[in-house]
Amino acid sequence: MSFLRRFRTIAGEAGGSEIAEAALVLPIVFLIFLGIFWFGRAFNIYATINHAAREAARRAATNSCALCGNVDYSQNPDPIAQVVAQSLQASKLDPNQVSQITPNYCACGVASCQTSVQCATISAGQPQICVQFNVQLNPLATTPGSCGVSVAFRYPYQAYLPFTSLNLQQIYLPTQVQAKSEQ
Repeated sequence: MSFLRRFRTIAGEAGGSEIAEAALVLPIVFLIFLGIFWFGRAFNIYATINHAAREAARRAATNSCALCGNVDYSQNPDPIAQVVAQSLQASKLDPNQVSQITPNYCACGVASCQTSVQCATISAGQPQICVQFNVQLNPLATTPGSCGVSVAFRYPYQAYLPFTSLNLQQIYLPTQVQAKSEQ
């Protein structure tokens, strides 16, 4: 009973200034909450595409699998793209929105690097990722780097933040993963 009496006292003492202050502050608080939500979603998508790239690089680094026999993924990189597609679909992301980025890696065992390793050709209908085989993983180290594979791609992200310059801006979230070849 005392709660109702106290509420009536507080509600009866409220004037028009509290309503005006709430009208000014609530949109700002709402915009901050939207920003937190959309930043969290962007971070979630980045973690997902990074996980997909790690799984694809792990698959590309191994030249054999127990169920499919010895497979040369450099000749047919489609299973690597399928790993990316499955990982993205598991998180409700569209694999068809993936676009390719090409990192600059030197070929493994080459003393001077004039040209970078080209991306393997992925079939149409698969996520367009860049898979580079036989690349030097640590070219800046004093000891010779190891050989491996690189998987790189980017995924678009669009945030809805009204009344800001970021509203409906398309941002590409890139990922690039390296894995040491297992031979």
